[in-house]
Amino acid sequence: MARSKSSNRWLDEHVNDPFVKKAQVDGYRSRASYKLLALNDKDKLIKPGNLVLDLGSAPGGWSQVASKLVGEKGKVIASDILPMDSIAGVEFIQGDFTEQDVFDLIMAAVDGAPVDVVISDMAPNMSGVSAIDQAASMYLVELALDMAVQTLKPKGLFAVKVFQGEGYEEFVKQVRPHFDSVVVRKPDASRARSREVYLVAKGFKG
Repeated sequence: MARSKSSNRWLDEHVNDPFVKKAQVDGYRSRASYKLLALNDKDKLIKPGNLVLDLGSAPGGWSQVASKLVGEKGKVIASDILPMDSIAGVEFIQGDFTEQDVFDLIMAAVDGAPVDVVISDMAPNMSGVSAIDQAASMYLVELALDMAVQTLKPKGLFAVKVFQGEGYEEFVKQVRPHFDSVVVRKPDASRARSREVYLVAKGFKG
C-alpha cells in the first residue's frame, strides 16, 4: 500500500532529524532522551541517589537518562503497558499502573520509600482524529498526576508531557495546588510544529 504524503513527510523528517542521528551515535533508544536531558539541565530534576518513577517508559529513552543521572546509589522504576528491553540500573514493571496489581508491584519496587521524582513522556496511540487524541492524551496526564500525588515525597518533583489543546489549561490548574512552582518548557528536541510541551512542577506539598 502506498504511503500518504503526510507519512512520507514524517519519514523524511525523522530520517533527517539531527536528534535521531545523535541518539544513534550516543546510544540512546529514542530522540526523546534529549528532551529529558534539556529539562534536567534547566531545572535540575534528577540528582545522584534519587528514586525516580518513569511512567510510560518504553522504549526507554528517558529511563536511560534517568539511570545515568541517579548513579549507583539511586534507583529508577519504569513502567509501561508495552514491553521494554532491560536497562542497567532500571527495574521495569510491565502493565497498566492504574490496575491494582501493577500498582502494588510498583509500590513493592520502591519498597515503601517516597519517590523523589516522577517523570512521564507518555502519549496515546494516535488515531489521527485530533479531538479523540487530545482527550486520550489528557486522560494519560491526569493518571500521571494522580500517581505523582500518591507516591512523591514532600518537595518532590514532577515532569510530564502535555499536548496543548482542549483540557490543557484545566490540567495546569489541577497541577498548581499540589506544588510550589509549575513552569512550562519546550526543549529543542521537541519539534516546533508539535503541540507538546512539558510541565515541570517542583516542591510537592504532600
